[in-house]
Amino acid sequence: MLDARSLSPRLPVLQLLIDGQGVDPVEGGFLPVVNPATGEKVCDVPSATAADVDRAVKAARRAFESGPWSRMSARERGKLIRKLADLLWQRREEFALVESLNNGKTFRDAVRGDVAPGAGTLAYFADWADKIHGEVLPVDGPFHTYVLKEPVGVVGLIVPWNYPTCILCWKLGPALAAGCTVVVKPSEMTPLTAMKLGALALEAGFPPGVLNVVTGYGDPAGEALARHPDVDKISFTGSGRTARRLMQASAGSNLKKLTLELGGKSPQVIFSDADLERAVEACFWGIFGNKGETCNAGSRVLVQEGIYDDFVGKLAERARKLRVGDPLDPSTEMGAQVSQKQLDTILGYVESGRQQGAKLLAGGERDTESIKAKGYFMRPTIFGDVKPDMKIAQEEIFGPVLSCLRFRDDAHALELANGTLYGLAASLWTRDVAKAHALARKVKSGVVWINCFNEFDDAAPFGGYKESGWGRDLSHHALEGYLQCKAVWTRLPTDT
Repeated sequence: MLDARSLSPRLPVLQLLIDGQGVDPVEGGFLPVVNPATGEKVCDVPSATAADVDRAVKAARRAFESGPWSRMSARERGKLIRKLADLLWQRREEFALVESLNNGKTFRDAVRGDVAPGAGTLAYFADWADKIHGEVLPVDGPFHTYVLKEPVGVVGLIVPWNYPTCILCWKLGPALAAGCTVVVKPSEMTPLTAMKLGALALEAGFPPGVLNVVTGYGDPAGEALARHPDVDKISFTGSGRTARRLMQASAGSNLKKLTLELGGKSPQVIFSDADLERAVEACFWGIFGNKGETCNAGSRVLVQEGIYDDFVGKLAERARKLRVGDPLDPSTEMGAQVSQKQLDTILGYVESGRQQGAKLLAGGERDTESIKAKGYFMRPTIFGDVKPDMKIAQEEIFGPVLSCLRFRDDAHALELANGTLYGLAASLWTRDVAKAHALARKVKSGVVWINCFNEFDDAAPFGGYKESGWGRDLSHHALEGYLQCKAVWTRLPTDT
């Protein structure tokens, strides 16, 4: 892996992207972007208001209704999406460096787990663009009846800070393949790669107004996008609290469609007959990968009683050796949390675990050694003897904190696995594949991995049950969320 410390970041043009042009915000406000590894400001980006969002939505509407995009064939649109995918792949290290500086994740994670997969997702949906089709229906009577699949229109993409490039591409790919136009509102903490991707789309040849980027805070920018009467759909990844506000905004405006990919408290269930070496590795990276800032992080490990002490002991030993440090150093395994606020939230949950009687086996404190003193670094943390009603077993922490629970038998494991408000992902580890598949049907989760964890493919849908959200990202299931059906009836002449 390239030593990114020798590279100089290429920051985006620090303007809003509206109708193919870089523009300053109407009210001239800006917000700081901070490097989580140092606590120092990287740059200032525009802080959009409702007036800026309105300009972007109007540009997207013009592009959708009457611009070149609306007249372009599906195959031509697919070629543009493919060009964007190719450009992102070619510049993956350039994007990853900016992502690492902006988010705090290691450069390695930014390349392999964020930017490169994002390029792959765009390429996947580029191939879908000319394969969207309707159907002819065998109805009764003298009618020719068929169904059209049409784009929903103008879409707002509200993107989180944990995988800024990858998740943007999860949403952008199907939206563009369907023929929609978009307004992107990245997280105010990690806006830089979205801004760069907007410029890359223009370089790829996208017409003005198809892809617009407005940076700013959730309120007012995100709120204005959600309440705008000319936005037809919002696709959002983030917290349940914000999702509820989006639902209210949709109901209070034009009943816009929503795709909501929300939080998780994903269990990894380790049965006594599991391949323990592989399971330890998967559980370890399932929570400490990307600093634990992953919606489907395996933040609960449920271990059968007979192997609990040995298994959890191996996890704790491994956690104590994890290299936390400079995200650009190739030897670093875990970087900095995204912000001081997020670090404080994590530390608050650690204190809650202590107070409620969980046994701290590793970590549990901020990492302040040498260069880490000013950054937002957390030691990888493992709690044992966690009870299912503890906060650290029920609530999403979004950090490198693992809760380990014991279970007796299959029924008890299933009860614990389903025992939270969430249902995003789960993993079952056992050599009894028949049992695993039987349990997979009973786990209330949108994704179930058997003897593996955190496996993704663009062809497989991702999304949750219960309070983990509505709708799906990835696969043709995501594409359907950006389309609507129209039935067309024609009475045929009956005289022959």
